[in-house]
Amino acid sequence: MRLTIIDGMFIALYFGLNLAIALWLRKRATKSVSDFFISGGKVKWWLAGTSMVATTFAADTPLVVTGIVAKNGIAGNWIWWSMLFSGMFTVFFYARLWRRSGVLTDVEFAEIRYSGRPATFLRGFRALYLGLPINMIIMGWVNLAIAKIMMHVLGITKIEALGIAVFLMVITASISAISGLWGVLWTDMFQFVLKMGMVIALAVFAVDAAGGMDTLISRLHEIDKSRGSSSSIISMVPDLDSPWMPMITFFVFIAVNWWASWYPGAEPGGGGYIAQRIFCAKDEKHSLLATLWFNIAHYALRPWPWILVALVAVVRFQGDKEFAMDPESGYIRILVSDLPPYLRGVMLAALTAAYMSTIGTQLNWGASYLVNDVYKRFILKNKSEKHYVKVSQAFTVLLMALSIVATFFMDSITSAWKILMALGAGTGLVYMLRWYWWRINAWSEISAMTAAFISSLILQYAFGFNEENPRDFAYLLLITVSITTIVWLSVTFLTKPEPMGTLVAFYRKVRPNPRMWGPVAAMAPEVKAERDGILSLVNWLCGVLMIYAFLFGLGKVLLGSTATGILFIISGFIFGAVIYYTINRWGWKVD
Repeated sequence: MRLTIIDGMFIALYFGLNLAIALWLRKRATKSVSDFFISGGKVKWWLAGTSMVATTFAADTPLVVTGIVAKNGIAGNWIWWSMLFSGMFTVFFYARLWRRSGVLTDVEFAEIRYSGRPATFLRGFRALYLGLPINMIIMGWVNLAIAKIMMHVLGITKIEALGIAVFLMVITASISAISGLWGVLWTDMFQFVLKMGMVIALAVFAVDAAGGMDTLISRLHEIDKSRGSSSSIISMVPDLDSPWMPMITFFVFIAVNWWASWYPGAEPGGGGYIAQRIFCAKDEKHSLLATLWFNIAHYALRPWPWILVALVAVVRFQGDKEFAMDPESGYIRILVSDLPPYLRGVMLAALTAAYMSTIGTQLNWGASYLVNDVYKRFILKNKSEKHYVKVSQAFTVLLMALSIVATFFMDSITSAWKILMALGAGTGLVYMLRWYWWRINAWSEISAMTAAFISSLILQYAFGFNEENPRDFAYLLLITVSITTIVWLSVTFLTKPEPMGTLVAFYRKVRPNPRMWGPVAAMAPEVKAERDGILSLVNWLCGVLMIYAFLFGLGKVLLGSTATGILFIISGFIFGAVIYYTINRWGWKVD
């Protein structure tokens, strides 16, 4: 795809606007460490929530969805759609608790919930683990993804594409270092509007080039017949006899994986950059509404433009060897062939925005761990806010440099990804219950992480369980969760509880539901803890049903079942009305 002077002007304008936003917010973001990493806790829900959505919309996301649809149909997206159950738990059970905790990072939580050397070790270890190796893996993956896009779009070599990725990272790191989270939030807003507008435009042009929606659906049905498939490519419910998602695997996705497994950005009970956006919200109401808006946009609104382009790619490249070998490239090939020339520069800017929104968050989020939970906690204490802000900017640049090195040496993410998943499988229940059960201690978390890591690796490398095989994945997860749960529960009851003083201080600060805090609650009778478990459970269920109703309703309307789709959407608004009513029961006026 050749670029013109006009395309170059659009791209230059995009970079100019991002830098202008960063410079505009520089003074506001560098007053203190709190302003740099959590915007001083002054952000409204719509900005914090949109930033969450923008962060999870990376440059590789449309490509991944295209690969899923090409291999397994629309229903293949249940691999990530199932995580909605966890997301809505964060909204109604954890967002307010995180906001009350008053911490700057989620790993700082360890030293307000636990005490002594185990708590100190847990905080320091998780800060280094998340801030360095995990961050390098994530940013390396995102860098490789944008390089792959540039190779196909511009017709350049991998080295040249990686050079462009380095340039983009330097720009992103500059914005993050200059303006902290304030800059990340507002550039995320600008970038999200740009990239969503362009993926919608591409979907419209792609469907039109395929002959319209009716022709596209007819062609897809023909492909179903030629494949001899028992389920349609456009079905939103998986065929439970299929080799890619049999009943046991689907059961694990919707009933186990979402609460049992920890993964960056999808932590049960919230964590990582989701928690960071919760901390930056101006109060509890805005923290809840931010995570609610994030889940609505993430699951119900974003997928369909990507899915439509993926369906066009399936029809266009049916029988194409290159597409069979690399179905993810179908999205880029449709972009190059169907997008009008006058939008090429805008689309390239949108792809760059998808990359920068993720990298900007990873840089700021990673630096927050290294500064707040390592440097400030263990190396130099009691320095001025100005000193820590300068160190934060330096760490942001350092992370950029390290990620560039990691990218050049990273040919595949597969082995690193397996290790990452191994460490998190089975630990989710501890992260959820630590807020609601007083008996959990620091050793509970440490033993859960250790047991999950060891048992998962043994199952994979000694017993030959393959995570890429759907059945193996299901049994691997079930066995790992069972072993991990037995281990951490045993350790919990074999070790002493946290000192009562630590527990009472935490209970007074966070005010969790007292049902499983009996001995602690008795020591703090003045605390008016919320007994809203049933109400939160109702909200969780309504939230899940609301978003799935919007997701399937929009899909039905787009794919020709208009009446059914409208019924789904109406039911979604009904569930939303219930949530609105119950939120007002908490004494909040939703604005």
